[in-house]
Formats: sequence, structure tokens, C-alpha cells
Amino acid sequence: MKPAEYETYDGLGLAELLRDRQVSAEELMRCAVQLAEERAPAVNAICYPRYEDAILLARRAEPRGTFGALPFLLKDSGLASIFLPMSIGSRLFAGTISSADATLTKRFLADGFLPFARTTVPEFCMAPTTEAVQYGGPTRNPWELTRSPGGSSGGAAAAVALGIVPIAHGSDGGGSIRIPASCCGIFGLKPSRGLVPHGPLRGEGWGGLASDGVLTRTVRDSAAALDGIAGMEQGAPYAAPPRPRSYLDLLDAPFERPLRIQHWISGWSNIPIASECRAATERAAELLRDLGHDVVETLPPPLKYDSFIDAIIEVMAANVAVTVNGHLRQKPDTAFEQKLEPALLDAYHIGSALSAERYVLAINRFHATGRQLSAYMAGHDAILTPTLTQPPVKLGTISTATDFRSFRRQAGRYTTFLAVFNAAGLPAANLPLHRTAENLPIGVQLVGQFGEEVTILRLAAQLEAIAPWHNQQPF
Repeated sequence: MKPAEYETYDGLGLAELLRDRQVSAEELMRCAVQLAEERAPAVNAICYPRYEDAILLARRAEPRGTFGALPFLLKDSGLASIFLPMSIGSRLFAGTISSADATLTKRFLADGFLPFARTTVPEFCMAPTTEAVQYGGPTRNPWELTRSPGGSSGGAAAAVALGIVPIAHGSDGGGSIRIPASCCGIFGLKPSRGLVPHGPLRGEGWGGLASDGVLTRTVRDSAAALDGIAGMEQGAPYAAPPRPRSYLDLLDAPFERPLRIQHWISGWSNIPIASECRAATERAAELLRDLGHDVVETLPPPLKYDSFIDAIIEVMAANVAVTVNGHLRQKPDTAFEQKLEPALLDAYHIGSALSAERYVLAINRFHATGRQLSAYMAGHDAILTPTLTQPPVKLGTISTATDFRSFRRQAGRYTTFLAVFNAAGLPAANLPLHRTAENLPIGVQLVGQFGEEVTILRLAAQLEAIAPWHNQQPF
């Protein structure tokens, strides 16, 4: 198999070729490595490559799980892997070695994924763009190199859009799967809280905001990947409702009735929404109506959005302090402040000074937001919103070269419709249904009831069937 043929298949398509012995795992890995070497440097999407070792592993690989032996990329988010070092996008953590695989890493491996490198992230995964100093320069959008691919799974989304892999690991604590999926024109699902494991070394991320998942070109690849990684972990602090036997098997099942879908036509705090992003949701609403669903334009609930962003700032800052201080206890470093970007150093100082009362109040704000959204959604099956309030931003627009509060408030204006659903723990996906006049991807977001990934995946599959996107490539 040659790279030009490899990149025309999605993950399940390649897995089928493997099962039928039409291609070997080594051939697939050689294609992925060749594309990574040719395409990743221009966008700075990949870090910690182990190309030659991965080819040897693929040569010896026995088919496993749904995907057999599929080339795969792990995000540099701190997900532990004994095969790949990590940095969490920080010079302070550069080259960190794990002594054991995370539970999710084991599930990826058991389902037939073969990681051969990591993908770039912003420092500590705390930005909606990917411009970490650790990687020697920003990660670029493959559709327009002067713009961001989003964050924090920016490298992962760029790699999938470039055809290097059909599926890549991502994580989402405030939009970090959906933002880059929107910017790069691919599909990305944030699962419900508690559906995908965080362990064994931790039970949650960012006060329950964070979830792990994947970014893909096709909906069916996301459904199949979720089949392999979903399921409660023993001792986890959260649990999603019982999952179906197979998301993939239900993907094409017709709905028994038209779904009731809210279409949000504005945000909060007078945050402007670009005309291209409004147009994307309007087109999606028309497509959903064409499919027979009941789409109702409505205003979002009257959340105290500015207070919610302040809560995110304090919880993120507390996590920076915990992360940095934990590292320093293991590896004392008197020059550690020089290894943190300005906004993250400021976050460290905010988090170090934060009172227990302020932290609890921030968590309570998350919970209140979640209750309010869940109550507002009662009687509806899904919510349709813009994924972002603006097209993919120019590099440097949202910069860590400032104080942390200003940095995160600016991020909150760009990602207005995202982190609130992390607080509610609801499943939410980006669908790449629209393009600007300059051919920049513009995504729309579908949000489901808690534990109803299957509804979002089935809706997404219906939309993909009548408005396909996975053959659009940035080259």
C-alpha cells in the first residue's frame, strides 16, 4: 500500500483490509510514518516520534480488537504511556517518562491502536490554540498556515486533517476536542462525564470538566473507537449511564420519532457571533429539518457566564499549582519559573494563593451551571449551537504572553458554547458542516442528554450522509 491509497480510508476501512490480509500492519505504519515526515513539520503537529521503533512493533503486531493494528497518535496531554515520553506542552515537564500505561492507553492498545508519536498541545492544555514554546513554534492550521488549528488537541486535529492517521487521541476540558475539530474540518466527540476512564493515577481532571476521546474524519470511526474505550473504571468518582452494547451497531438505526432540537441563536454577555458561525448553524438547522427533526430557535438559559469563566480560571489555576508543585517535589528546580510561559506562571501564583473556600465556590458554580443546563434541556433531545464564535483565529491572537485571567477571559469569548457543557457533563460533538468564502472550516456543535452519545452519533451520521465532509482535504 502507498500513502496516497492509505489516506483515502478511514480507520474501519483500514482495519477491514488488515483482517482480509490485503495489507499488513507494517505497511500501514510505513504509510503513516511517511506522511508524518512529509506533512507534520509544516504545521508542527507531532512531538516525541518513535518512527523506527513503531515500524518494528507493527511488524510483530498481532491483530487486536476492532482496529487490528492501526497507526495512532497520543496527545501530549499527560496520558501515561510507557512507549512515549511526554511534556504536557511545558518545558518544565519535557521528556517525562511514565512507568506504567494509563487505563485509557491500555484500552487503546487492546482495541488495536498502535501509537507511534504524540501530538502537540498548548502548555498544560489550557488554551484554545496550540502555540507552546516547548515545541519551538506554533502548531498551524493545515487549511491556512497563518491560523491556529485550535487547542488543546491542535496537533491531533491537524494530523487527522492531513491524513497522517484516520483517528487520534484527544481530550476536552473546555472544548479541547471540539475546538480543533471545528478549526480543522473534522469530527470530534466529547463523551459524557464518567464514560471514559481517567485512572489509575487520578479520578478526574479540572474538577470534573475533562473527558478523553478521539478525533476522526468519519462518524463511524468515532463510534467504533468509543465502543473500545468506554466503560466505567473501578473506583472512579463518576459514572455515566449504562452504555449500549455497541455505538457502531446502532449508528444507522432510524429514530422512532422526530427529535426535538433547540437551536441557540445567541450566547451570553453580549459576546458577538461571527456571521460565518451563524450561517453554519442555520445550514445545520435546515439539514436537520430536511431529515424530519423538529428544530426550534431559542435563547440559551440566562447563565452567569462571566462568573462561570471566573470559576474556570480558579480551578485551572489550582490545577497548575498542584501539577507544578507535584513535579517539584519529585525533581526540585530552582529555575522552574523560567520554564513556564507568562500566563501559566501567573496561573501558578494564583493557584498557590487560592483559598479552599474560593475553590469550593468555583466547583459549586460548575455544578449550578450543570443543573441549570440540564433543566433547560428537559423535553428536548439535543441542542444545536455554533462550535466557536469566530472562524479559526490568526496565530498569536490568543496568547499566553499576558496574565492568566485576561488570557482565559479572551479564550472564553472564543469558546462561549463549549465549557458550559463540560460543567454539565453532557456529550457534545463538532460537525464540520460549513466553510467560509476562504474555505476555512466552520463547525457546529450538537449536545445530547447525559449518557446519550448514541443519539448524537446517530444524528451526526444522518448529517454526514446528506452533507459528507470526510473527503475534503487541505492539500
